[in-house]
Amino acid sequence: PNLTTWPLRQKGHTRLGCLSKKSDSYSDFSEFLPPAHETTARLSTDEVVRWSESFDRLLSHKYGLAAFRTFLKTEFSDENIEFWMACEEYKKVKSSTKLVSKANKIFKEFIDVQAPREVNIDCRTREKTKQNLEDPSPTSLNDIQAKVYSLMEKDSYPRFLRSKMYQDIVKRAHAQSQRRSV
Repeated sequence: PNLTTWPLRQKGHTRLGCLSKKSDSYSDFSEFLPPAHETTARLSTDEVVRWSESFDRLLSHKYGLAAFRTFLKTEFSDENIEFWMACEEYKKVKSSTKLVSKANKIFKEFIDVQAPREVNIDCRTREKTKQNLEDPSPTSLNDIQAKVYSLMEKDSYPRFLRSKMYQDIVKRAHAQSQRRSV
């Protein structure tokens, strides 16, 4: 094969292979719902409905975050939530050596032009972030993280709430709570 076009074909091939999964036909919630034997950890209908009250509430709930990540994967747009989560982990790093390493990894994976999981940001933010990361601190990614958060809150979050996936989670939680009260 022509080596200059092979990675592009490979990437396109991978994405095309996944196109058969539509977000409205997603039915395996097992990866983000608590195991059936954990009765105390089961989701209540109230908890699931509360995810619709605010984007922050959704992301701060273990199963809400997992459901949102799964939804974004079905839309081929999970780079934003993965970036946001990487920033959350980055803020917790105490060692300056690890901070530099983590900053470089995040930049190469999400921020750099043509990064494998490039987040959609303007060039001014990209350049400012690049400058911030020349001498990384735990707050170096705050501005870009806030922009990506805002983008998800205004765009992906409303689509998630309207999705069949979320509606099915609400129905399933409601059905579980009905079975428990019988």
